[in-house]
Amino acid sequence: MYLNAFIDYLELERKYSAHTVLAYQKDLEAFFRFVKELYEVEDPKMINYTFVRSWIAQLTEAGVSHRSINRKISSLKAFYKFLLKTGNITHSPLAQHKSLKMKKEIQVPFSEAEVDTVLKALQASEEFSDLRDLAIVSLFYATGMRRSELINLKISDVDFSAHNIKVLGKRNKERIIPLIFWVEEGLKKYLEARENYGVDKNNPFLLLTNKGDKLYETFVYRIINDYFSKVSQKTKTSPHMLRHTFATHLLNNGADLNAVKELLGHASLASTQVYTHTSIAELGRVYKNAHPRNFKKQ
Repeated sequence: MYLNAFIDYLELERKYSAHTVLAYQKDLEAFFRFVKELYEVEDPKMINYTFVRSWIAQLTEAGVSHRSINRKISSLKAFYKFLLKTGNITHSPLAQHKSLKMKKEIQVPFSEAEVDTVLKALQASEEFSDLRDLAIVSLFYATGMRRSELINLKISDVDFSAHNIKVLGKRNKERIIPLIFWVEEGLKKYLEARENYGVDKNNPFLLLTNKGDKLYETFVYRIINDYFSKVSQKTKTSPHMLRHTFATHLLNNGADLNAVKELLGHASLASTQVYTHTSIAELGRVYKNAHPRNFKKQ
């Protein structure tokens, strides 16, 4: 009963995406299943922090990363915050919980050469699927949009006359991102190929599968992974890595941090600053190579 009410709250009041709501639901269902099996307790109001610590211990033993555990606990915190707000409880069992410490990992973005190699390979084809894949790679790299944002793009979101694209981000916040010439040209070619491909012309979504259906997350992941795993030795070749690459390349070339924040759709600079690590590394390389005092005397 409480879980269903919480899910409705996320969907109807908080306006979270279906993907986000499902993630919350899976986390909570897994926790309550664990509590029922181990402690034979089903009422969320009967749960205390001992149960939570046991779950954390089990997840840790199973090899789940601290990052993933923290995300799951965040779902649990949100649920109990909702119960507090609705007056169903007077104290959250997670009130004193502290997040698990995580190692700071610096993600190395794709190089400009790696991105260029993929783009050039796709630009050589006039096939519908290749032009579609080119549009996907181009939009990720040239706009920094999220995977869910790309999937939900509609034809009407592209304004060729104004040279921009409208993106619906988290919590239904809209932002307008400029489109550069080569991306526009690629989109025009794709739309022309789509017109002749035989898919449903009334389908409002911009990017479609070979069967003419709306894209889905694993489909987009496979496309990016397939192309970039062939040109890069990096362990992470996901759509998010292209978003990271977009931000890092802009910062490396002198873009203002606030401007990058707006393009990415971040609510605060703190979210954007994670992308500055590799930019600082690049600045360090340039500095060491250029500073006259760094050269050894012959």
